[in-house]
Amino acid sequence: MVIDSHHHFWHYTDADYGWIPPEWSVIKRDFLPADLQREITAAGVDGVISVQARQSLVETEWLLDLAARHPFIRGVVGWVPLIDPAIETHLDRFAAAPKLRALRHVLQGEPDDGYMLRADFNRGISALTRRGLTYDILILERHLPATITFVDRHPNQVFILDHIAKPRIGASELEPWAKNIRELARRPNVACKLSGMVTEADVATWTPSQLKPYFDVVLDAFGPQRLLFGSDWPVCLAGVSYSGWKQTVESLLRGITPRERAAIFGGNAIDIYRL
Repeated sequence: MVIDSHHHFWHYTDADYGWIPPEWSVIKRDFLPADLQREITAAGVDGVISVQARQSLVETEWLLDLAARHPFIRGVVGWVPLIDPAIETHLDRFAAAPKLRALRHVLQGEPDDGYMLRADFNRGISALTRRGLTYDILILERHLPATITFVDRHPNQVFILDHIAKPRIGASELEPWAKNIRELARRPNVACKLSGMVTEADVATWTPSQLKPYFDVVLDAFGPQRLLFGSDWPVCLAGVSYSGWKQTVESLLRGITPRERAAIFGGNAIDIYRL
C-alpha cells in the first residue's frame, strides 16, 4: 500500500493563507478531496494523511469530517492549543474520532524560536504521549538545536519531522543542517518526511540533482525504516506536479531495496501513525 503522509486541504482566502507568495498563484484556490483523489489515482497512491494548515479547532473538526466521509483519507494530523491548561478537555473532544492520529503546531511561524521549550507547551506534549498520539514537528533549519533539546524531554513520545526541517536548498547549503539532522536522528523516537523540498529550492529552476545531497543525508541518518514519503500537495504544485514529485522521490531512492522502498512509500506511515 502506498501512503502519502503529508498533504493539505483548504478553502482559499487571502486572510487565511497570506503566507503564500504572489509567485505561487497556482495554489491560490480551493483544494478539496475530489481534486486530490484524481491526483492519487493517477500516481498510484492508495491513501493519504491530511495535515492541518490553519491553527484552529474548526479546521481539525473539518479535516476529521472529511476523513469520515472519504475512505482514502487514512488519518489526520490536527491542531489543538497545546499550551492551554485545558488541553485534556480539548483532547477529550476528539477522542471518539478514530482517524485523529497526530497533532501539529506551526512552530516555524512563532516569533519565539524557543517556543517549543516553553513549560506549558511541553505539558501539552506530555498529554499527547499519554493518549498515544504522534506529534509532527514543523520547523525551519535554525530550530534544529532547540528541537533536539525538546525531543530529549519526551523520550516516550513519537515525533515525525516535517519537510526534513526545511534546509537552505536554494542556496545549496548543507551545513549546519546536516550536522544537526544527524544528531536529531540519533533519537529513535523521531522519523522524518521526504516532503516539502522543492519549495525550499527555487521552484522555477530546481533539479533532482540539487535535492540529492539532502536525500542522501536523511537516508543515511534515519535509515529507510524512519522515512516517510509525503507530497506536501497542494503546496508542491508551486514547483512540481503530484506525480512528478512521487517520480522524483522514486528516482532519488533508486539504490534501495524493494522492501525498503515499500517501507518509505507506505509501510512506515502505517506503522508510525498506526493507520
